[in-house]
Amino acid sequence: MIDLTLLLNRESGDPLYAQLYLYIKKNILNGKLPADTRLPSIRSLSSHLHISRNTVDMAYQQLLAEGYVQSRPRSGLYIMDLKLEALPLSNVVSKNRLENHIQDSPEIRYDFRYGDVDAEHFPFATWRRLSNQSLLQNQRKLFSYGDPLGEPGLRSEIANYLHSSRGVNCSPDQIIIGAGVQYLLGVLSGLVGDVSQGIAMEDPGYDGVRTVFQHKGLNIHPIPLEADGLHIHKLYESNARIVYITPSHQFPYGMVMPLAKRMQLLKWATDQDGIIIEDDYDSEFRYVGKPIPSLQSLDAQQRTVYLGTFSKCLFPSLRIAYMVLPQTMLELHRKQDYRLYDQTVSHFQQNTLELFMSNGHWEAHIRKMRKVYRQKQSTLISTIQQRMGSKVTIIGQDAGLHILLRVHNGMDEQKLIRTAEKEGVRVYPVSSFWAQQAQAEKSMVQIGFGGLSIEDITEGVYALHRAWFGVC
Repeated sequence: MIDLTLLLNRESGDPLYAQLYLYIKKNILNGKLPADTRLPSIRSLSSHLHISRNTVDMAYQQLLAEGYVQSRPRSGLYIMDLKLEALPLSNVVSKNRLENHIQDSPEIRYDFRYGDVDAEHFPFATWRRLSNQSLLQNQRKLFSYGDPLGEPGLRSEIANYLHSSRGVNCSPDQIIIGAGVQYLLGVLSGLVGDVSQGIAMEDPGYDGVRTVFQHKGLNIHPIPLEADGLHIHKLYESNARIVYITPSHQFPYGMVMPLAKRMQLLKWATDQDGIIIEDDYDSEFRYVGKPIPSLQSLDAQQRTVYLGTFSKCLFPSLRIAYMVLPQTMLELHRKQDYRLYDQTVSHFQQNTLELFMSNGHWEAHIRKMRKVYRQKQSTLISTIQQRMGSKVTIIGQDAGLHILLRVHNGMDEQKLIRTAEKEGVRVYPVSSFWAQQAQAEKSMVQIGFGGLSIEDITEGVYALHRAWFGVC
């Protein structure tokens, strides 16, 4: 049996049992505590270290659970023979190798990641004040799971906003709130009825949604795009009766589906007894022309499910999205006991957002961010045009928080990304948006601009120019 002597820091934020567990684990891994060594008994170690027996027991239980020690009846705890030397080298990363990897990785100064949003202009003081107000007003409700559909006050605010901004016709009862669009699509997958013919999607399209449908066992029909959006004739040929679509800002190409094609899509739904899933993920940010009404607002037959999110307008970690169901699907939702599902968004965050909307801060924030993002988008486009000109083609510049860039220098997607990283710039692949990645455009990358400052956008484009065309 060994003598374990260590100095426990009672002033740190780490529990004593965790400090003891980590100390023993570290010494097992570095070989200072060899295999078959017997650990001190709980009583003797608690007395030696002047800590409670429960503290020692919790540390020992963690070591047992993770397989560092084993219990031998009527004998005690013994260190396991982990045979670390037998592990393949590919599974063991040495400290030197890790340090070399960090040194070799270029420093990324300009990250054009789509999904990042502007933090500088967010009204943190207002959000903090409303959060405190929500805590004071709703202390008891924090101890409940809340309404499975979402808090009624927030659903009422969302219904009013959607009607005024996107023409969506719905009552608060038709709205379901959930932690992200992907979660809501999982719920929707159980409500759409017969899925034997699969589900149609734009190709290219949002890979995160495709993954959700695949995990639900749905057969995906990739439908090619035309210049103005989804190819309606190909949709008919697929025989699918459900289609997921991003008509107000096609992801990732960015085209906006015109009114005439929207009416054709609604006719398809009537002809096929179909369901349209309309994802209006960033419709607030349109820079050219007047907004086109949502599909849901044009749908007199109640065949459109409308999806939206607050991630792009506020901040992604808020994890609040919403789904507007037609009345017929709402009845099915009730009959299938989906109300037994617990709400996935905290009541506290929902109430704070309700206050943010009801006090006028939401629409003021949208107006401000529309100007901010328009300026960022204009800077990105103009700088690319000035520096790269006809060497590149810009795609999807009328709306949203990203563009696609087709680069005419002979590099494929991966080489464009690697070469950019050497100049401290991160751009992103698009091949995963195609159902068959081999069909993806070869020399194209995605560039998001929401999270970068005007200065960083400009300098980042200069760095891309150097990387791809060797021009200072």
